[in-house]
Amino acid sequence: MSWLFLSSGLFLGWSLGANNAGNIFGPAVGTRMLKFRTAALIASVFVIIGAVVSGAGAAHTYSQLGAINALAGSFTAALAAALTVLWMTKLGLPVSTTQAIVGAIVGWDIFTGNLIDKPTLFKILSTWVASPILAGIFAFFFYIVLKHYMNHVKIHILDMDLYTRIGLVLVAAFGAYSLGANNIGNVMGVFVSSNPFKPLNLILFRLNDTQVLFLSGGVFIAIGIYTYSLKVIKTVGKDIFKLSPMAALIVLFAEALVLFIFASERLERLLLSLGLPTIPLVPVSSSQAVVGGVVGVALAKKGWRMINYKLLLRIVWGWVATPLSSGLLTFFSLFIMQNVFLQPVHFPHPYVVSQEVITKLETIGIEDPGLYQLEGKVFKRPAKMKRVLEQRTFLDESGILKVIEYSRVDSILIDTTRLYSLLGNADFTPCQIKTLEKLAGKLFVYKWQLVDTLKKMCKDWRPNGDALHDKDLEDKIRLIVSKFSLIERD
Repeated sequence: MSWLFLSSGLFLGWSLGANNAGNIFGPAVGTRMLKFRTAALIASVFVIIGAVVSGAGAAHTYSQLGAINALAGSFTAALAAALTVLWMTKLGLPVSTTQAIVGAIVGWDIFTGNLIDKPTLFKILSTWVASPILAGIFAFFFYIVLKHYMNHVKIHILDMDLYTRIGLVLVAAFGAYSLGANNIGNVMGVFVSSNPFKPLNLILFRLNDTQVLFLSGGVFIAIGIYTYSLKVIKTVGKDIFKLSPMAALIVLFAEALVLFIFASERLERLLLSLGLPTIPLVPVSSSQAVVGGVVGVALAKKGWRMINYKLLLRIVWGWVATPLSSGLLTFFSLFIMQNVFLQPVHFPHPYVVSQEVITKLETIGIEDPGLYQLEGKVFKRPAKMKRVLEQRTFLDESGILKVIEYSRVDSILIDTTRLYSLLGNADFTPCQIKTLEKLAGKLFVYKWQLVDTLKKMCKDWRPNGDALHDKDLEDKIRLIVSKFSLIERD
């Protein structure tokens, strides 16, 4: 059954490969600098490496938007997104699997009565605007610089041809790696909370359960590249704006750079260590990035006159229609999956305003007489709880969201049999390990109870104001909750 449910994610991986391969090497193939088979082989190898090595950072954003914790729910959301992408691919439009899966997750949130994380959604939506603009700026700047350089350096035409081909191979490899790292979250992100895989020990290295999940998705992305990507390659490589080989190289590099920036945990950690603002780790659209890059080169080379505006408007229409179509299809498909096939699409967390929760809220400055009227009441859907709190308390929205956060029942049991597999997935300090071992067999109803206990027992569990340390701490807490929550495991 796990493989049956996972099949929709693999299908989405195939759809991503079929649609987004054109974004990686469409300009190179369109200018006939690379053969399709050569480009497909390069893309397939590096997209798998990128998915396994660096895919976790951007994928986490989707769990913040909506943690789909039932395999049937993940299957339905991924299938709806895949069908939407397939439809757009048949139209020859380079659409965004990012937009398709975001629409699917929002559809799942609405169907199950979960609250949509507005800051996370806004962060994702902002990248839909920022990524094509950023790619366009990069491409425009790189083209101007390269053109200035070429005007002052004499290179034989045969040497230039060789250098361009080598450059396209290297950039295609970098672009495929970045695509795998950034977009594997689109393919398998909805399965992270309900991952059926276990860690895999190979001869030279070990893959954790999430990496095994991403490996399977990466393989099907590669299959999609080989089998069904030519139509989109033609759209990207020839129809928007006819590119020269050198311009194709610039477009690919600009796109790959944008994907890498929004997927690199190492870059985020470097910026944190330097005390600089970080770039959000969000799966962005390679389609939007490559279109932005093509437009940037067109502006630098010919101005606005030579752009195919009719096709560009069709592509933008596809970007708007994709999340809407995917969201609607997911909502109605979930209804069928739950009521016709009788499969659970969500394992709901109960929300209980207990005396412990009220006391905890008072310690952080949240007090309201209406909370005592709700003491002991159980809510199955956070959206309904939010409506009741709005009616019976005087709290503002931030206060209401805090009440919902602290009232969520996670039922965290520190299970000895799972503890040591967990410790191999993160860099825990000796003090942190010792603390978890002491808590073996303990049950915590609420997440905040576990966090407070860990802080009391070991200083390494306490935030210290260092951005890098505090982020690692959040990641470890999130890992513990996902592994030991009895609700998530049911």
